[in-house]
Amino acid sequence: MTSTAPTSTTASIPEPAQAQLRILRVLVASQILSGAGLAAGVTVGALLAQDMLGTTSLAGLPSALFTAGSALAAVAVGRISQARGRRPGLATGYLTGAIGSAAVIIAAVLDNPFLLFIALFVYGAGTATNLQARYAGADLAAPGHRARAVSTVLVATTLGGIAGPNLAAPTGSFAEHLGIPDLAGPFILSGIAYALAALVLALWLRPDPLLLARTVARAKEADGTANPAATDTSEGPGGVVLGALVMVLTQLVMVAIMTMTPVHMHDHGHGTAASGLVIAIHIGAMYLPSPLTGWLVDRYGRMKVAAASGITLLAAGILAAAAPGDSVALLALALALLGLGWNLGLVAGTAIITDTVPLATRARTQGLVDVSIAIAGATGGMASGIMVAATSYPALALTGGVLSLALLPAVAATAYRR
Repeated sequence: MTSTAPTSTTASIPEPAQAQLRILRVLVASQILSGAGLAAGVTVGALLAQDMLGTTSLAGLPSALFTAGSALAAVAVGRISQARGRRPGLATGYLTGAIGSAAVIIAAVLDNPFLLFIALFVYGAGTATNLQARYAGADLAAPGHRARAVSTVLVATTLGGIAGPNLAAPTGSFAEHLGIPDLAGPFILSGIAYALAALVLALWLRPDPLLLARTVARAKEADGTANPAATDTSEGPGGVVLGALVMVLTQLVMVAIMTMTPVHMHDHGHGTAASGLVIAIHIGAMYLPSPLTGWLVDRYGRMKVAAASGITLLAAGILAAAAPGDSVALLALALALLGLGWNLGLVAGTAIITDTVPLATRARTQGLVDVSIAIAGATGGMASGIMVAATSYPALALTGGVLSLALLPAVAATAYRR
């Protein structure tokens, strides 16, 4: 009997591999934009608060606030993505970040610290969305290529992330021409960048990667060709806990040291351009190694790279503590190691979470995990200013480095159980 037209339920579904290429291109474009929005605010947030409040002890509060705001946004973006797909979830998050950026500018013009803190909380939505986008890159990826898909999305942030801090001084000058305090200038860039990222995703993230992944999985199930191992390499609750722990610790250490570095440099006579350069190098190291990190995770395993993250963060903390305050080069190297350690932990932890959580609950669980990451960042940001005021920046850096070693026994225990 001759064959007729295909009757498979997968016949009308877009080819996942082809869709994945388009999705990655769109995500890369949005991440370049959002990277500029994220980095610009990080560069001057602490300095803006210090200028308004006249004290260093609360200079870590902006980082804590926009990181706390990212915690709430992570839940919202995760829930919207779970219910409606990645496109509306990510676009809503970036648009909220743009609104927060505009509010920061208004607060600076009015010299209103209370409004500034509310605005920074809202601005945090952009940070959460920038991180959540990495999960969208892995939705349609094969299990053995998930880390590389995640890394492709992350590395795109590098271009905007490096440009953003280096535009701090020019945007500050532009803001002064408009009658806006110069430290609020980078938030003009943030607002525009986040708004454009939202527009790119809303218009072009089609098909929606999470919705298509679910459709493909259901179709394979209906055809009797589903391979559970291909979509869920679950390690049980322990996998979620380990993946979250890796990302939480790396975020805590990274945010704490990063937040106070511009303040530390400012106290030693360095200007915005110098601190912007150091933060740009740091953010470049956070994202630029992603392709190599993704390959290492897929090739050598999640556990080994997670352990390497802890060791790298320790080296960063020791160098930051030992570097003379007038040495931009050594501080830049320390912050580069800090960014690299964070990158290793984020890619490894994300791969562990994506492997562990099934599609049916993936976006919601990923959002909740990112909440814990955001809370860790908020804690690190807030505690950093208090600790530096009470002790010193070197003490903060060294404490962060030592704390990162907690990753090693956790990874060793999981590897032993396996």
